[in-house]
Amino acid sequence: MRMMLLASVCLFPSILNVAEARGARHHTAGGAASFVPGNIIQTIKVSGNTRIETSTVLSYMVAQPGDTFNQDDLDRSLKTLYATGLFKDVTLRREGSTLLVNLVENPIVNRIVFEGNHALKEEDLLKEISLRPRAVFSAQTVAADRQKILNQYAGKARYDATVTPQIIQLSHNRVDVVFKINEAQQTLIHKIVFVGNHAFSEARLAQVISSKETAWYRFFSSSDEYNPERIKYDAELLRRFYLHNGFVDYHMVDATGELAPDHKSFYVTFTIHEGDRYRMGKMDVRSSLRGVTPKMMRKHIELFKHQWYDGTAIQHNANNMQEWLQSQGHPFAMVRPEIARNPEKHVVDLLFDITEGPHVYVERIDINGNTITRDSVIRRNLPMSEGDAYTPSDRKYSKMALEDLGYFSSVSVDQSQGSAPDRVNVAANVVEKPTGEFSLGGGYSTDVGVLGNVAVKQHNLLGTGIDAGASGTVAYYEKQVDLSVTDPYFLNRNVVAGADIYFNQQGNNGSTSYQQSYKETQIGAVLRLGYAYNRYLSQSWSYTLVDRKVGNLYNPNYKTQNPNDYFDYLSYAPSLYVQDSAGWSVLSQLSTALTYDRRDRRMNPHSGYMLKLAGDFAGIATKTRYGRVKADGAYYLPLDNITGNHDWTFQFKGGVGYMGNWSGSSRTNIIDNFYLGGDNLRGFLQGGVGPRASHYCASAAGGCPPYMPKYGQEDFLGGKFMYTASAQINFPLPMGDDLGISGRYFVDAGSLAGMRVRRRYYNQAAYPKYGESYTPVTGDTLTPRVSTGLGITWKSPFGMVNIDGAVPIRKEHGDRIYPVRFGFGQQF
Repeated sequence: MRMMLLASVCLFPSILNVAEARGARHHTAGGAASFVPGNIIQTIKVSGNTRIETSTVLSYMVAQPGDTFNQDDLDRSLKTLYATGLFKDVTLRREGSTLLVNLVENPIVNRIVFEGNHALKEEDLLKEISLRPRAVFSAQTVAADRQKILNQYAGKARYDATVTPQIIQLSHNRVDVVFKINEAQQTLIHKIVFVGNHAFSEARLAQVISSKETAWYRFFSSSDEYNPERIKYDAELLRRFYLHNGFVDYHMVDATGELAPDHKSFYVTFTIHEGDRYRMGKMDVRSSLRGVTPKMMRKHIELFKHQWYDGTAIQHNANNMQEWLQSQGHPFAMVRPEIARNPEKHVVDLLFDITEGPHVYVERIDINGNTITRDSVIRRNLPMSEGDAYTPSDRKYSKMALEDLGYFSSVSVDQSQGSAPDRVNVAANVVEKPTGEFSLGGGYSTDVGVLGNVAVKQHNLLGTGIDAGASGTVAYYEKQVDLSVTDPYFLNRNVVAGADIYFNQQGNNGSTSYQQSYKETQIGAVLRLGYAYNRYLSQSWSYTLVDRKVGNLYNPNYKTQNPNDYFDYLSYAPSLYVQDSAGWSVLSQLSTALTYDRRDRRMNPHSGYMLKLAGDFAGIATKTRYGRVKADGAYYLPLDNITGNHDWTFQFKGGVGYMGNWSGSSRTNIIDNFYLGGDNLRGFLQGGVGPRASHYCASAAGGCPPYMPKYGQEDFLGGKFMYTASAQINFPLPMGDDLGISGRYFVDAGSLAGMRVRRRYYNQAAYPKYGESYTPVTGDTLTPRVSTGLGITWKSPFGMVNIDGAVPIRKEHGDRIYPVRFGFGQQF
């Protein structure tokens, strides 16, 4: 009975055809043969069916008991039974007034096996084919699935692949279906040719498109694999490129890919018509929107006269105008750019037409595809709600907001007509992806040396959007354990709340490191809170409570009978300023940061700017009392108009900070100070710029015993005032797209000054036994230090690799330089 129902559902169209055929027969005047005595079908006997019910077989047939033995009906019954796909063989035979139907059922698929597949996974192939275990086998389905598999391999540029289905007969009319696959070699692009180009060389156009000619260094890339869909995409890239550079009349004549006779390579040809190049002429605004005049909108025109026509910039300008108007209380404002060509002068006049668009409201929002993430988590991140005004920008920002969550492998936002002309239904369609991580990693950093780490994280805990995790790092100069949890929508409000508990130990690990002569240990907790005023302005708060220890120092009371041991000890003796910071201290600090972010994206920004003002207030019920304020800014300028390449970006960053004690009884620790060098001033050692001091031995008689060194370990003391500035150009490298490498050239500048220590040592008696001690301080100056250099970033199979080489071109005596910084690591 179950098989009967299955067959009936699957073959519903065939049943309809049978019913239509019967209706047509019974409503057609029959011939004389229909009433010839003895020519009537009295019974129909069905044999050979073991799984399929006889009543189901009869329901598929056109000929029925009581009908005549009409040859046309019998032929159509035969074809209908074959069309069900349930039978391997069907025979209809008349015996007196009985119609005998003899069937041979198609077998049932036991399992499906793929052999020889390496480029495509078995689960990916199973998604493409129609055949399934426990389904009815048919030769037609196998043939169709074979072609689907070949199409998949064609998408991987394996056009010479072969697929051979093999059927293995089993007992009880079952079969195993085996697809034997010979994947063959990839059919790569051997040559790309451009025809009709005059303004730009083939080499320049080859940089625009995503398809590339095959080369030995493209082993990490698929850009040299021929793909018809990519060729279409390349045609669109060329169109945008020419419109971006002033060729208003450009069009693609043809884009073809030709397979070589040996089936081992492709030849791709783009035939284009460039047309003439145009400059911008007059630009104006026309407005029919109430309260919006052309005069008030002209200042929003971002283009200028006589520049080359740029279709991308024009549309971007129109979008910016429209979004500004919508933010000013005109939710249905529409801005359409209109152009007028002047072929004689090769000039394009531009008019921004501002009108009131149709008033459309959101009637319903549907969330589809979320199997883990709760509906409420998705809805709260959408910039619209049911009943709100609906604008085209809402759709764009909805997609961006859901993608930024990082919970989904794909996101689409679609709209459909609602119950009325002014209503739309919005559907957010998502595909979940794993959001949990268990990682083991290792690598090397110039800051902490060889490192290993383990982490367990869940970025969407139980579909609630809560981010929780635990991580640990062990390195030569650092040990760290961190437990954290963050709720991005605390108490169902637009508030981000989180907490961290951590242990961190860094420093010399029992011996003198290349940076400091002491070990710093921290055990603490942080409570975090943040909220957004709007899409661009946000503020965060945090409270930090940390128990710190500065230890592993030289003991000034050390006594030994062996002068050589004492010599070694004094060689690594820290300065008196470090000794003043030794011991346990408690930091209780309230921090806040106000951020205005107009960057196009947070990771690798290409345009926009960001401003940040942050402050710290320490000393809540503790003796460590200071105030700290820091202002930072960054500006990103795309160089597309100059270079014609989206991978060129100029960025400028700058910052200034100041800190000081707010109580005369404050405990001052050098570990709280600003430090300069390393990431914020490349070419110099981390902390290697600014005030520094070393242990200095001088006796009352004017010298030290001969077995004692005059100077000990030099320590970085940090400072209370710091400024930094950096100018950088990010650029692509030859073969960079294929190898995942990009380059940068930078100039860094900055300085750090202002002693912030517990007390200054000017020949004060600190060690009476050995006479007076004097501790000279160097590097305490605001004179700018400047460095310049080159760097690369490589997205390698082993993880992200960053290498920066810098040369100081302006430094002070005693500054610690560090020409090359690099770090890499991989999670696996």
